[in-house]
Amino acid sequence: MTQIQLTDQQLNRALAELMGYTIYHYDYHYDKDVAERCYFELTAPDGYPEIVFGGERNTELEAWADVPNYCNDPAASLEVQAKAIEVDAQGYLYNLATVVNGYEAADIWEDDEIISMLKASPRERAEAAYITLSQVRE
Repeated sequence: MTQIQLTDQQLNRALAELMGYTIYHYDYHYDKDVAERCYFELTAPDGYPEIVFGGERNTELEAWADVPNYCNDPAASLEVQAKAIEVDAQGYLYNLATVVNGYEAADIWEDDEIISMLKASPRERAEAAYITLSQVRE
């Protein structure tokens, strides 16, 4: 099985960035008598700062930890899979076959290869989506 050499947290963040999540940095200075208020929030891919995940965080790294868990949550992995299919369906299919079956995909698959792709784990779907979305971004 081919694997991306990233931890789940690193892969989740990389996918979130490819999906369009961003960090908003709020830094308010009211006056010299009031302590500055600074925090970070993860925001939705559509860019609306009102749609935040996890709330106010002290550091950017903590805010990135609020991204969806694409590597372990089946629903989140299907979300990133849908994006990869939208962007490059055939590329995603070949990448998933490579990740799951451990060798470069052919044009014709055996039944057991197809079944293994249908049974892909969230991590495998996340890896295939990462490869696909990264290739499209290049």
